[in-house]
Amino acid sequence: MNISNDELTMLDPVTHEATSLPVPLRVDPATVAPMIARSMPAPSRFFGDELIWNDPANPHNPMMDQQGRVWLTSAIRPRPNPDWCKEGSDNRFARYFPIERGYRGAVYYDPPSESFEMIDTCFGTHHLQFAEDDDHTLFFSGGGAAVGWLRTAVYDETGDEQASQGWCPTVIDTNGDGVITQPWNEPNRRGQIDAFDPGRDTRLVVGSYGIVPDPLNDTGVWIVSNRFPGRLAYMDIGDDPPETCLTEVYEVPSALDPNVPREATGFGPRGLDIDRHGVVWTALSGSSHFASFDRTECEVRNGPDVLDGRHCVDGWTLYPTPGPVIPGTDPPMRADYHYYNWVDQHDTLGLGANVPIANGSNSDSLLALLPETGEWVVMRVPYPQGFFSRGLDGRIDDPDAGWKGRGVWATYGAAVTWHIEGGVGAKPGIVKFQVRPDPLAN
Repeated sequence: MNISNDELTMLDPVTHEATSLPVPLRVDPATVAPMIARSMPAPSRFFGDELIWNDPANPHNPMMDQQGRVWLTSAIRPRPNPDWCKEGSDNRFARYFPIERGYRGAVYYDPPSESFEMIDTCFGTHHLQFAEDDDHTLFFSGGGAAVGWLRTAVYDETGDEQASQGWCPTVIDTNGDGVITQPWNEPNRRGQIDAFDPGRDTRLVVGSYGIVPDPLNDTGVWIVSNRFPGRLAYMDIGDDPPETCLTEVYEVPSALDPNVPREATGFGPRGLDIDRHGVVWTALSGSSHFASFDRTECEVRNGPDVLDGRHCVDGWTLYPTPGPVIPGTDPPMRADYHYYNWVDQHDTLGLGANVPIANGSNSDSLLALLPETGEWVVMRVPYPQGFFSRGLDGRIDDPDAGWKGRGVWATYGAAVTWHIEGGVGAKPGIVKFQVRPDPLAN
């Protein structure tokens, strides 16, 4: 995905040829404010005053569905929402939680017709993941105060973008009655609760960078926020959203909690994925841990004690990642930076099912953790070829071909690729990883 110049990029793994397609908007691109500023406060060392970015669509994070269509989050119009999203609308979700402005909607590319379909959403979008339900529901992060979804099967049948989408604010059950009712405790502009009423539920602006549905619950979804020290939130939208939406929040064990030993603290979750057992994995980009969270360890899930998110420390396990330690840091911080992470649910790499893998963005590597033993497998692309990993996914081309028929593909990219070997004109790439079952396997 070329986020800075509005292109969807495809690689043919047989011919090694790359093709880029321009991602469209519904309106004149000049009417949509780009994400990257269209001015140069100071000349670039490489490009002077030339503006090399043009990204009003700002497409992000492609995801393929069961029909082979590629879904992405992309802006299709200016940020003010249509009236049906706002207060005063008859839309049931807008009546429950109106949204005045959004950023990015939903777009998919259909290879057979070589066409893009654009779908307006009231909620903002960033990352996206499919649930495993009959509606092929696509959940989105990036909405800030709300989590949104699109029932793609409903949209395919009706073509109605309003009827096929929904959203819920992140409200936790702090009065402990098992349901969410309005009015609730509202946060101020800083996201804090000025006056907490224990008789009410509480809306938190959790923020949401990554998102992943729960494979054990068709209506459950996890989001991650990297606001210090970082939190996970679990939302169950229930059978009749928005009224049935319930959210739980779990803070990363950190130095803010005096009951947690210093050596068991971390901060900075960014990536997010889940294994087939429902255990969530997040790479802590700040403290360089791989952290797992098991919700089944939580005995308390509502009431006033859940407001700060520190009620289930036992659900967390932190694994320090390998790599050099930055001198003078306590607890120790490593020089790596985990941009994202992924769980190999279906053993596409060959290390086993449900192996979590973190991007070693500052160490030219992917870092796989074997959960049963705690052993690390570091897959490094050596200098001078180098490797700045951003995202990854697995692919099985031939399930009967052994290790040769499967592998993990990881992107090699950054916003300023000319700072890597090659200088001006250098482009991002993609790297394929395969694991032999033994050194002599053929």
